[in-house]
Amino acid sequence: MSVGVTAPFYLAKLFAPHFADGAAIVNISSSRDRMSQPQTESYTAAKGGIAALTHALAVSLAGKVRVNSISPGWIDTSYMVYEGADAVQQPVGRVGNPLDIAHMVLFLCSDKAGFITGENICIDGGMTHQMIYHGDNGWKLE
Repeated sequence: MSVGVTAPFYLAKLFAPHFADGAAIVNISSSRDRMSQPQTESYTAAKGGIAALTHALAVSLAGKVRVNSISPGWIDTSYMVYEGADAVQQPVGRVGNPLDIAHMVLFLCSDKAGFITGENICIDGGMTHQMIYHGDNGWKLE
């Protein structure tokens, strides 16, 4: 929590007097802020804290700085192309890569996102919206 949530809080407060008008902060959370695996309580809580910190800072810094966060899903930093189950389980048909996140960061920092603040945007190829049940569409729990 001290790194995952406290550090972004203190950085925002430290830099607040130095931001130019219209500035933007983009925090990085994780799709784990809304879904979990066993034994991930600490990580999940920290990422959920980033989402809450984001909307709280958006209100505190209103009129000076827009504050948003991104919750990436599975992002492969090696740009490996996955096939089979790893790819087709993603509603978009592929695993994400760093450019998927970078493009959203650039958008959120641009004037085109001037009416967006306090939001946590999940970029996960649709995984958190897909219900997967054993036996549906060929999925099996093994």
